[in-house]
Amino acid sequence: MSADKIVQDWKQKKFGPVYWLEGEEDYYIDKVVNYAEHHILSESEAGFNLTVFYGRDANWADVVNACMRYPMFADKQVVLLKEAQQMKDIDKLENYIESPLKSTIFVVAYKEKKVDGRSKLAKLLKDKAVLVTTKKMYENQLPQWTNELVESKGYSISQKALMLLVDHIGNDLSRINNEVEKLLVNLSQRKNITEDDIEKYIGVSKEYNVFELQNAIAKKDLGKAMKILQYFEGNPKAAPIQLVLPSIYNFFSKLYILHGTASKDEKSAAAALGVSPFFVKDYLAAAQKFNYEATERVLLLLHDYNLKSLGINDAGTSDASLLKEMIVKAML
Repeated sequence: MSADKIVQDWKQKKFGPVYWLEGEEDYYIDKVVNYAEHHILSESEAGFNLTVFYGRDANWADVVNACMRYPMFADKQVVLLKEAQQMKDIDKLENYIESPLKSTIFVVAYKEKKVDGRSKLAKLLKDKAVLVTTKKMYENQLPQWTNELVESKGYSISQKALMLLVDHIGNDLSRINNEVEKLLVNLSQRKNITEDDIEKYIGVSKEYNVFELQNAIAKKDLGKAMKILQYFEGNPKAAPIQLVLPSIYNFFSKLYILHGTASKDEKSAAAALGVSPFFVKDYLAAAQKFNYEATERVLLLLHDYNLKSLGINDAGTSDASLLKEMIVKAML
């Protein structure tokens, strides 16, 4: 079951006794836990019937005792166990999970990893609990996810604004959601997020950013690339090398895939690369500037300069100098 389905069921007053949320993606775990904490019970009911534990400080016996209590002045009580991965003797919860109290909604947030699938607890969770296992989203899925998030709130976002936002934040769904919320608050009566909004409210220059640098490299426009790098040098927080290199690597990795694709029409290329058809033209144009061998050489350069940025095979060259050097070599 998905996190969204759980929340949907709860809104319809459909409750199970045990919910176990695990895995690498905090966003969906937090979404369910937040709803359980603030929306299942009314404010007056929560005073008597909401109990919150934190794994580092929680004793398994106290958690079980809380779950075994009956609700006061309400039909249900909610017991939350946050950061459960830090709890000692968590397997001691097995007996309760096997025979839970129906008037208790027990929600466990087990972040960063999964329970060992070979354990008795894991097998019990599959049979007795509502189990949600989350995984980090692939980078190429972020634009679509973000676009759908914006649309779910009744708004739209331009393609360039979308890429500026995603490239700036990276694979952090919670932060993307928070930044989208901030944008919507500032839109007033408008319903479309533009690149101007990203620049004004998120602080990402619409002219000097990783997305525009990537385009300049793809077009072998050295002049524009150097102007952007000079901006980065004067504004180190705008685009640290740890953000720039993965973004460019992601672009050229897709370009490498494109060269190995039999059909080069836009629809087939979009499917092969896993990108929006809106951006396929950028890859097709880049393929004219960088053939298979040149693309492979750029990927090797990126790997080499990533190592140098970490201090490997380098005597302390500044990040700005490393980027300039790497981009000049990439365009040769």
